[in-house]
Amino acid sequence: MSSTTWLKLMAVGVLIAGLFSLAVACVPAPPVEEDPPAEEVEPPAVELTIWHAYHVGEKEEAALKQVLEQYKADHPNVTVNVLAVPFDAIFSKWVTEVGAGGGPDMFTAPNDNLGDHVRGDLVAPLGDLLAGKLEGFSEMAINGVTVDGEIYAVPGIIKAVGLFYNKAMVATPPATLDELKAQVEGGTKYVFMQHPYHNFGFFTGAFGGTLMDETGRCVADQGGFAEAMEYLYELKQAGLIFETDEGKANTMFMEGEVAGIISGPWMLGTFKAALGDNLGVALMPAGPAGPATPLTGVDGWYINPNSQKKEAAVELALYIFGPEGSKIYTDVAGSPMGRTDVEIADPLVQAFMDIANAGFPRPQSVEFANWWGPFSDAFTKVMEGVAPAADAVAQACADMNAASGF
Repeated sequence: MSSTTWLKLMAVGVLIAGLFSLAVACVPAPPVEEDPPAEEVEPPAVELTIWHAYHVGEKEEAALKQVLEQYKADHPNVTVNVLAVPFDAIFSKWVTEVGAGGGPDMFTAPNDNLGDHVRGDLVAPLGDLLAGKLEGFSEMAINGVTVDGEIYAVPGIIKAVGLFYNKAMVATPPATLDELKAQVEGGTKYVFMQHPYHNFGFFTGAFGGTLMDETGRCVADQGGFAEAMEYLYELKQAGLIFETDEGKANTMFMEGEVAGIISGPWMLGTFKAALGDNLGVALMPAGPAGPATPLTGVDGWYINPNSQKKEAAVELALYIFGPEGSKIYTDVAGSPMGRTDVEIADPLVQAFMDIANAGFPRPQSVEFANWWGPFSDAFTKVMEGVAPAADAVAQACADMNAASGF
């Protein structure tokens, strides 16, 4: 074959290959199949039953209703059934129904009986369900619903007593007990409740007393308690009124018979309606050992150990006592909340938040439950001049320890 012929054949081959490649390039690519759009999965329907002991028609109930309306809008799949139970019946009703295997999914109440409920397996431990979800709650609030290192509620409202005063009658509230005594001796009238609960902050922080040691044994007779009671008796002798009828004491304050009274945030709305802008709130007067440390109680949402919807109940509780829910409680009900991330518009509510956060967390031990009777008797004997303070406290401590099995 000649070289000319060979070149012609090569040219034809190249031309055929080029045409083939062009034909292949012009063939459309097969369509890419796209995944169909994912269908939105609606969350499953959940039904929760909750109890509260707020008085019907009062501000705390109104606050809860408002929060639940917002929750319903944000969680349309959740139905919340609400039952109001009278306060004097809610603990016994919870114990009876939960103890029988029933009851609601959760209820809210003060931590008055938390220790007993924990020991009776009547509230669910929540450490796992609340892990990583307690940001924004104050240390006092968390401590108030913790027993033996385990948390048993979503904390909310924190309560401790402070000094209400009438600005029209006293320009500056007494910061110390000595200042209080000087005002009383000068003719300014105050009324205090003759009950150990209202005066606990004097017994402990103000005079440095310790009620129990780490074992639960009463050691109040070792200092502080007797000195506080003796000083309060001296205040009574100087003219400070000690009243056993709380309703009567409240009326005296609202009608301007006295310039101040020791009470808690549950009276804020009532006193504000009576005194308006003349109402002030301050810490209890400090004593020789330091600031008074009143007992701080915490209202929380407690979860039923029988509930099959504990996780949903906890999420609801976190919503109610979360930042937005707590803001509603403070604005609508005037409730001091156990959070550090809520802006408070009312300075009187802020004052009670500060008071409670500086208080003494209510103990949840078996032994603490035995202090009320003996020390109520002791305080009455001292204030009535029946027994010296040291003798009365020694007897109260002995009675408390006997009841606790020491």
